Amino acid sequence: MKVEVKKVDAVKRELRFVIPKERVSQKFNEVYTELGKVLKVKGFRPGKVPRQILEAQHSHTAQEEVFQNLIPEVYREGIVQEKLSPIDMPEIHDVNFKDGVITFTAKLDIKPEVKIENYKGIKVQRKSSTVTEDEIDKTLEYFKQGQGKDKTVEMDDAFAHGLGYPSLAEFRKSLARQMEIDKDRQNRFDIENQVIEELLKKAKLAVPQSLVRRQIEHRVEEGKKKLKAQGLSAEDIAKKEDEFRKQLKDPVEKDVKVYLILDKIAELENIGVKEGENLPAKTIEFLLKEAQWEEAK
Repeated sequence: MKVEVKKVDAVKRELRFVIPKERVSQKFNEVYTELGKVLKVKGFRPGKVPRQILEAQHSHTAQEEVFQNLIPEVYREGIVQEKLSPIDMPEIHDVNFKDGVITFTAKLDIKPEVKIENYKGIKVQRKSSTVTEDEIDKTLEYFKQGQGKDKTVEMDDAFAHGLGYPSLAEFRKSLARQMEIDKDRQNRFDIENQVIEELLKKAKLAVPQSLVRRQIEHRVEEGKKKLKAQGLSAEDIAKKEDEFRKQLKDPVEKDVKVYLILDKIAELENIGVKEGENLPAKTIEFLLKEAQWEEAK
């Protein structure tokens, strides 16, 4: 097998393969042997059909079988030989069979080189999760508006009874606890986002568009399922597809970039995961441990 690698850009590679006659011939022998065992030819017992008759009647089937077996096999060998790390399935082009030799081209995106320094000690600030009385009052006002569409609602113990609480004071306590949990969750998201935004500033890499396209298509399909569940017609859903793709382009590209950066940091820091664990989440956990925590303003 001969393979030539052409660098198209930072992440795209084009591989040109030449499979020699001897190897192609060997694969045809294997394929015809297997076909002879299963194909029924009048006048011959299974496994006893002469090769020339199989070639005359089933050459197209044999050739397809050879291509389906040999091309992936040779492609995998070429990837190992050239020490490439594909991030997606290749696009196979220009398959040719002439004078017993098979040639083909494989186009693929490889894992990009990620340059990232000074990712330890990122400054983070966590806001307070304490809920103020003013915030509770504002939330209670939303309850009041929701309950009192057709009548005036008094915020008293009777109001709390209707929501299943012994008194307004107890309802306020319960509401404060829930608001604090929500605030805490949002603050956790906020500090993770601070780390991510800083990593995006520090890192240099080319984003493989094949990964972006695949993620966009996955999210478009998920969006279509939700719209269908909401009762939209196939025609209306189809109209929204292009809009979906345009809206998703930038956020998906950012998500892919963040994943590749975190993957690189995990590699540099030898961060491993057990079954069921999430590598990006574990890497964020590591970065938060290494972060420079400052008092929130």
